[in-house]
Amino acid sequence: MCGICGVVYGDGRAPDKGVLKRANDEIAHRGPDDEGYHLDGPAGLAMRRLAIIDLNTGHQPISYADDRLWVTLNGEIYNYLELRAELEAKGHRFKTKSDTEVILALYQDLGKRCVEKLRGMFALAVWDRRDKSLFIARDRIGKKPLCYAFDEKGNLLYGSELRCLFALDPALSREIDPVAVDMFLTLQYIPSPRTIYKSAFKLPPAHTLTWKDGKISVERYWDLPLGQKPVTTDVEEAKTLLRDTLTEATRLRMISDVPLGAFLSGGVDSSIIVALMAKLSSQPVKTFSVGFDEERFSETRFARMVADRYKTDHTEFVVKPEMADVLPKLAWHYGEPYADASALPSYYVARETRKFVTVALNGDGGDENFAGYVRYFAMKAARWADVLPGPALSVLRAGAELLPEHDAPLGNIWRAKRFLRSMLSSDLPGRHLKMVGFFAEDDKPGLYAPEFTKRLGSSIGESLRYMRAAFDATKGRTSPTACSPSTSRRIFPNA
Repeated sequence: MCGICGVVYGDGRAPDKGVLKRANDEIAHRGPDDEGYHLDGPAGLAMRRLAIIDLNTGHQPISYADDRLWVTLNGEIYNYLELRAELEAKGHRFKTKSDTEVILALYQDLGKRCVEKLRGMFALAVWDRRDKSLFIARDRIGKKPLCYAFDEKGNLLYGSELRCLFALDPALSREIDPVAVDMFLTLQYIPSPRTIYKSAFKLPPAHTLTWKDGKISVERYWDLPLGQKPVTTDVEEAKTLLRDTLTEATRLRMISDVPLGAFLSGGVDSSIIVALMAKLSSQPVKTFSVGFDEERFSETRFARMVADRYKTDHTEFVVKPEMADVLPKLAWHYGEPYADASALPSYYVARETRKFVTVALNGDGGDENFAGYVRYFAMKAARWADVLPGPALSVLRAGAELLPEHDAPLGNIWRAKRFLRSMLSSDLPGRHLKMVGFFAEDDKPGLYAPEFTKRLGSSIGESLRYMRAAFDATKGRTSPTACSPSTSRRIFPNA
């Protein structure tokens, strides 16, 4: 990963390079290989680089069009070679071999619509010195983070991490947003555009922000094409399309000038990625798995089966989790509350893998895209509540409250209680929220102090409004149906 940060002042000030460097030093862990700065008028751009493509001439910020345009990029543009060829055919000339310079040529041709052409994971900033405008953007799914703060004087601060903003302006308010706390306790994360601080925001995935003349505009440039008809209704053709799409996606992500490997858990998703990498690579794929002394938490035997099948260069790490020691480091890196327990094993495998390779692919997103979580089965089963009479629902309500909480959060009794509670919600978003939420809205009156409840005011229940907005965006589509591992095996018989 890399990191970017910067500032553009609407109050007439010129950036101080010392201040910019202080903010850039806060993210030195993201980019140990290089750092760069560009100051022009009211704008200052900075970045820390982890070199992956074009190791020799990929120094940033990069300029283009007689130094009119300047860019910093955190991430990787997977289709940059195809884009570069198209742009060269139009007369564009490049001085580097990097994916970053391609962004500027696209920006010169298309302006802010350039992001519509980019396939990749990215957070980027483009300064147009002629137009005196700053353009920042985040990739479609939000793989790369990007935060910002904007004040009444027209000053914009941005950075890959929240700590950049406070380094750029130590006077920036650190007042905690009570609504963010409330949403965190329900969702175990703080959804964009909110952060834990009232003064700072996350640029949402698939959004751009443009600063000009001390004003900003935030726009969405992409969304899931949920309203489109299926490409095919033929099952065999769908299997072929899915295989081809994932194969191409894997091939693009294997473009690298540094050592590359894969996280291998032994699950369906990471196993498919490793299988495709093995098919595309002329050398044994380097794979990495993390195991634990507790056998019920360790999946190394499944990972080993996949590694043996595809003859990978496999490395296993057996770690003894020191939770108390690791949590402060994780909290520092996240910069705000985040409670997904997967952060712990992810940290361990990434820490050890970095000793061998710079880039590692993984299978994240499979359960979300193919409805692989248990909650999708539960959501389907909960539809019985729509036809049950009132007395039966009352019995369910009473039964749910009688169940104990002692085996939370993964025990079967706790899961059953959460399932029964979800059936009592009147609408699908509310049902889903009770299925995935940690502290339910019903629990909060007994959890919050009166003063905190007063601070929340009418914002109590924001998590439910957030969930309803997400469901409203998919109107006209059916609810997800769970996809079992056997389905994936039929599509990828050799995985």
